[in-house]
Amino acid sequence: MANTTQRRFSRTLTDLGLFYAAAIWGSTFYIVKDALAGIDPVILVAYRFLLAGTIMLAVVLATGRPVLKNLGAGIGLSVVLWLLYVPQTIGLKYTTASNSGFITGLFVIFVPIFMLALFRRKPTLMEWAASGVALVGLWILTGGLTDVNTGDILTLAAAVTYALHVLMADKYLKEGVDPLVISCQQFLIVGVLSLVAGVLFDLDFGVHTASAGWTMIFLALFPTLSAFVIQMWAQKTVMPVRVSLIFAFEPVFAGVFAWTLGGEPLVAHRALGGLFVFAALIISGLPTPKRTK
Repeated sequence: MANTTQRRFSRTLTDLGLFYAAAIWGSTFYIVKDALAGIDPVILVAYRFLLAGTIMLAVVLATGRPVLKNLGAGIGLSVVLWLLYVPQTIGLKYTTASNSGFITGLFVIFVPIFMLALFRRKPTLMEWAASGVALVGLWILTGGLTDVNTGDILTLAAAVTYALHVLMADKYLKEGVDPLVISCQQFLIVGVLSLVAGVLFDLDFGVHTASAGWTMIFLALFPTLSAFVIQMWAQKTVMPVRVSLIFAFEPVFAGVFAWTLGGEPLVAHRALGGLFVFAALIISGLPTPKRTK
């Protein structure tokens, strides 16, 4: 009985951590879009990840963890994460925040597809159903796609790598990789890759507005440092489809922030979309019906 209670408490805690990550990421679409008026998108990625990586490196060293352990896994995850954030951030320059939120949310359908195609793990019928319901909810919530442009195509590439990152992280963390070490490796490598891209493409390294500077610090401390460490910690035990469905709440939380802190009116169809996403999460936890002869 005690073990059952402990397992339930642990699962609740990890789910709450993933919801926190989704909430903090959901708050960033409009913030980042505004900040791009004062900083290059690739350089913003570089600075936010290097700042987060520097703090994480101090934590890893202070706790006596080997920084270079499982570096191969760290490099693989870092490249995928870089291919997520750079296209998504550049894409926000050319598309709307709502388009970006919906297209990024498409990763919920890529997760079960990649599970089957690349990782040879067959999702359950209820996981397929939950991903489909979540996709419908995201469409209703964000209004779907309007005026597809270059930014949308870049964001679609980010959705694909988002799904790959969730699945690769699941593989490595369930094999016993230290969440703090691999988080540190990811932050630093993504930051360095972005700096190298900045040099190669002769990008502007300046931060030209105070708003961009404060946004960079916020992104480093919360959506990067805290949220990704929580994701790595949670994925040691949570299945990838459930992780993806909780992360599908990003645009839901974006809407909540807009309705509360942003003062925007509550729109009925967006609330309905959020209910669909919530229903998808419930469906994912249901047992698959057994076939009868």
